[in-house]
Amino acid sequence: MTSLLREHAEQQFAEELAQLARVDDRMRPPNWRLSPWAVETYLLGGTLGNGILITPKYIGSRRLIQVAIATLATDRALLLLGVPGTAKTWVAEHLAAAISGISTLLIQGTAGTAEEAIRYGWNYAQLLAVGPSRAALVASPLVRAMEEGKIARVEELTRIPADVQDALITILSEKSLPIPELNQEVQATKGFNLIATANNRDRGVNELSSALKRRFNTVILPLPATLDEEVEIVLKRVESLGRALELPAEPPALSEVRRIVTIFRELRNGVTADGRAKLKSPSGTLSTAEAISVVVNGLAMAAHFGDGQLRAADVASSLVGAVIKDPVQDQTVWQEYLETVVKERDGWLDIYRAGREITA
Repeated sequence: MTSLLREHAEQQFAEELAQLARVDDRMRPPNWRLSPWAVETYLLGGTLGNGILITPKYIGSRRLIQVAIATLATDRALLLLGVPGTAKTWVAEHLAAAISGISTLLIQGTAGTAEEAIRYGWNYAQLLAVGPSRAALVASPLVRAMEEGKIARVEELTRIPADVQDALITILSEKSLPIPELNQEVQATKGFNLIATANNRDRGVNELSSALKRRFNTVILPLPATLDEEVEIVLKRVESLGRALELPAEPPALSEVRRIVTIFRELRNGVTADGRAKLKSPSGTLSTAEAISVVVNGLAMAAHFGDGQLRAADVASSLVGAVIKDPVQDQTVWQEYLETVVKERDGWLDIYRAGREITA
């Protein structure tokens, strides 16, 4: 077993990618490791002709994934947009791994991201010794992707200051990057493209300029459409994380995961599952990613401070922490939900008592 806490997609699923490459006889765009059909199969799962099972990496709309893959086969960049926890980063990583065989040509967007992170920087020791030269230039992940014909990734694009974002315009429209200090340019090799992600519910984001928006094809990743779909996502990710973290706890019961996901969905949607009662929604997003975190944290509590089986008391603290982001507004929302919904449900008395104990 690997000692890495989290392997990159191309490491973790190397065997599946190799199996797909062996049977993939369809047309591949220039410099792609797999055909669009094989990339789709890798993302959504399936069974190959030789009986090999490809596990699904994304559970959701097939059409959205097809649009995303088709976009990357054109000269348009791909923008994955959605609320937190809709697997934007996850999908971007797996698309890059399947298409280019490498998912680490990554720029992490923050309020402090400088233009050099997108374009290039300089090795100042070399610069002082020999002056401006290609040897002194430090290529960004984006420049490396251009030179090698790979997929680059930009996380949280709208976190990057607007003037720095606009450094992408020439790259995406002209497929080249001028280096005026050397009177040279970097021209993109076939296979190059960009996947960016953006969170449409963050506060204080930097809107994309119209010029930059035109260079992207936007795919909006929605929250899971049904309870069963969200439960399946949570179970798969919890299994994977539990294995990586080597948590000595039993796998969570389906009924317990369904209960946690039900709480998240009801509070997120502002209505009970049967549609009979309207609810106040908390200030947080209550995303699928947070539901996964609640279950994993509960498994850690059960493993190290319980009997190894996930119970209401094990998930209560992290569940309440996920709901209550604003200590005044969200506290009221949670208390009302406990008293009007959880308390009245058959078989939910344990989660009611655990929730009351945490917030008492």
